[in-house]
Amino acid sequence: MKTISIENVVIGDGQKVFIIAEGCDNHMGNLEVAKEMCRQAKLAGADCIKFQHHLPDEEMLKDVPMSSNFDIPLYDFLKLHALTLDQHVELMNYCKEIGIIYLCTPFSLKAAYELNEIGVPAFKIGSGEMTDIPTIEKIAALGKPMIVSTGMSTFDEIKRTYDVLVKSGIPFAFTNCLSEYPPKYEDVNLGVIGEMKKAFPEAVIGHSDHTPDLYTCYAAATMGASIIEKHVILSKQTPGPDQTVSIDFMDLYHLVDGIRKIEMASGNTKKVHKNEESIREWAFRSIVAITDIKAGTVITEGMVWSKRPGTGIPSHRMSEVIGKKALCDIKKNTLLKWEDME
Repeated sequence: MKTISIENVVIGDGQKVFIIAEGCDNHMGNLEVAKEMCRQAKLAGADCIKFQHHLPDEEMLKDVPMSSNFDIPLYDFLKLHALTLDQHVELMNYCKEIGIIYLCTPFSLKAAYELNEIGVPAFKIGSGEMTDIPTIEKIAALGKPMIVSTGMSTFDEIKRTYDVLVKSGIPFAFTNCLSEYPPKYEDVNLGVIGEMKKAFPEAVIGHSDHTPDLYTCYAAATMGASIIEKHVILSKQTPGPDQTVSIDFMDLYHLVDGIRKIEMASGNTKKVHKNEESIREWAFRSIVAITDIKAGTVITEGMVWSKRPGTGIPSHRMSEVIGKKALCDIKKNTLLKWEDME
């Protein structure tokens, strides 16, 4: 059973779901907003808040085609709104102060090296970088756990990255992911979580979700995802590239609360629980006389039937009662007793 550990939190099968609040660039370059996102993620019960480290000239050409959810070119957006390394240091220290794990996605090898220098405990790799084997190999060589999203990828492409990471020897996770913003629900294919667990046994498997609500995250948790990553934003009215796929922090609270309840409810033991015992007494059925029965009468089916409470002869023993002789008068609507019959 594979696990990874991030700041002494063990992640994997048999452990609680590791819930990542993906802050992405929803801070719009405002450090105080980013800090408030950290605080709200902590209050909501998330295990981790994650941001992104962008060095635009390292990760893209200026004329990279822009996605439909950007109203300005991505390069220009990042130049305006990306956090600096010093700001990431301040955020990481703030997260330590309030007691929530800080993670950050590097979008270039240089960004990874910079994050490594400031002491990030692990690397989250976005779907766009999942197939970038040269960069994956260099980041893996830093020796820290990696969580790699797999949106836009085929199983063959994931397998290629999987083989590289297995060879590196570092602990790692894959998150099932759909890189649509927001996605069609019929494209989400949560069953892939189970297929990934079978195909990639050396990886912890999670789910990175871009739907605008919580349903697929709850379902992913029940289907074995060990990590849930969800985009968060202080206000859904805030403009930005990730606004349409982000939940607010009240929704994050409900997400964490729901997953923790799902975990508590996911045992596989069937028994009579202590709090059921008193209910059994009145809710189950016993054998009851439905007519007056005189002493010496042979009991027939028309004389008895099942009614609550369940404190008498259990109704499943009806066949043992039919044909017995009453030893005394038995009044209508009374529980039968074995000592009243021979």
